[in-house]
Amino acid sequence: MDRRHGQRHVKKRGSFFRRLLGLLVIAAAAYWVVFYIMPNRQHVDPDWKGLERPVFVKGELTGYSATGTGDGLLLPLPLLQEYVDPSIRYEAATKSVILSTGNELLYMQENTTDASLNNKPLQLRLAPEVKGGVTYLPTATLEDLYGFEVQEDKDTGAVLLMSAGESVPLGKVKGDAGGKTVALRTEATVHAPIVADMPPGAPVRIWKEAEEGWLYVQLDSGYTGYAKTGDIIPDGDKTVEVKPVTPSRAERSWNGKPVNLIWEAVYERKPDPNAIGKLPGINVVSPTWFRIVDTDGNVRSQADSAYVQWAHAQGMEVWGLLSNSFEADLTTQALSTYEKRMRTIVQMLEYADLYNLDGINIDFENVYTKDGENVTQFMRELKPMAQAKNLIVSIDVTPKSNSEMWSLFLDRRSLGSLTDFLIVMAYDEHWAASPKAGSVASLPWVKKAMNRIIDEDEVPPEKLILGVPLYTRIWTETPVGGKTKVSSKAVSMNAVDKIINEKKLKPTFDESAGQNYVEYKEEGVLRKIWIEDKTSLKARVELAQSLGLGGIGSWNRSFANPSAWEALQGIHK
Repeated sequence: MDRRHGQRHVKKRGSFFRRLLGLLVIAAAAYWVVFYIMPNRQHVDPDWKGLERPVFVKGELTGYSATGTGDGLLLPLPLLQEYVDPSIRYEAATKSVILSTGNELLYMQENTTDASLNNKPLQLRLAPEVKGGVTYLPTATLEDLYGFEVQEDKDTGAVLLMSAGESVPLGKVKGDAGGKTVALRTEATVHAPIVADMPPGAPVRIWKEAEEGWLYVQLDSGYTGYAKTGDIIPDGDKTVEVKPVTPSRAERSWNGKPVNLIWEAVYERKPDPNAIGKLPGINVVSPTWFRIVDTDGNVRSQADSAYVQWAHAQGMEVWGLLSNSFEADLTTQALSTYEKRMRTIVQMLEYADLYNLDGINIDFENVYTKDGENVTQFMRELKPMAQAKNLIVSIDVTPKSNSEMWSLFLDRRSLGSLTDFLIVMAYDEHWAASPKAGSVASLPWVKKAMNRIIDEDEVPPEKLILGVPLYTRIWTETPVGGKTKVSSKAVSMNAVDKIINEKKLKPTFDESAGQNYVEYKEEGVLRKIWIEDKTSLKARVELAQSLGLGGIGSWNRSFANPSAWEALQGIHK
């Protein structure tokens, strides 16, 4: 064998592998240049999920589509409930939509331009429509009501919605007119596909800073994507102005001035104002004059003009109390529709005019949890109507508990924003049929009740009024079959004073309850009284002041004696 021939063969084969390796290196380098150095020039259409008129909020696709265009543009109800006002109410039975702000209550129905604003007839230019099972509302009407702003691009169909008070930085694409375009990309990298080529000077909304050196922006066309920070020149801000709101009378008249309210319990007989005398320090009386009496929402009145005249002469406001008769089934029906709720509201406003009332106090108790939303909706509809008549609106609520009929139905967070005052009935810690004797409202229990509403429901303290009892309970503990049977009866401050004086009892201070206490034996049973007196009332006034509350409300005048007025006057100091 020729050794030289074999060597030449080996050299040729080695040369082939070197050439192949060289080609692979060149190919890898080309791949690196194309995919890791050279910007991606591929163009893609934006993914708008097949929506013809996609709606954007804060630069993000909402998944909802508008319908119509220009003056005929309508927005879907679910979009408005999610992004504008979650409290917009739809009532399927009447195909109606109820929208409210602090000053206005708008009622619309599908497929008709007949509407009402604050219960006065209103003709819409465009009727709400139903398409594909979705209700669409006229945009122009909603812009007037909520103050939001809509920008529509006629070419792409995109709709950009900004809420009242919302602000976004603006920019414009860098460069001279007619110059090189700037790529708007799907991701914050030059290797991502291009959504649009932005010409120099094109305006953009800058929604956020993305990865270092990139901004997430949106064109007026609705196209969104990422642009290099250096390619966008800041160009001020866009802010949607908030509609001016007329301050309520509570804000004008009661700002920094504590409420010192007393309820006037009115049953069959009308109280004689001439027999009441002076109520030093009291600046609001709330007589229990009105109640819903049937399932249609009709209101029965026991109001008395002479009482109002007397109160006003004493420098006191009159906030007429409306109850639900404390009947759960009646409440379910009476609050079930806009028509029935409005019947109640209109009647109350007519009574307010007739008797020259200064406010309305709502006291709905014994309500099914399922009806809690209707209670809130009632207040949502009452507030703008009462505001238009310069009336104070308050609602009585219980401390938070697991009681379905007395506590769980109350949405205190929402009610706090829908009223001038939330009056917390901070009593009946130990109620009439309690299996255990105890204070009607021990100070630690009251403090905890108020703090829970402030902290958990974020109700501003100045909108809270501390409800205090002017009654106490005489507890009777009777031995029966080796066990203790507990019963009680509610009595006035004078009744307790009489017992203490007649039996020559010496009250002791109960540190745990924050009030005076006596016990005595009578007719073979043990009586216990946690006393509501000047001491306990003074402590409650100090608690209200320490928490920065809006005032005090006391139940009720007939239980009080002169020492109560002396103690309650401390709220003004």
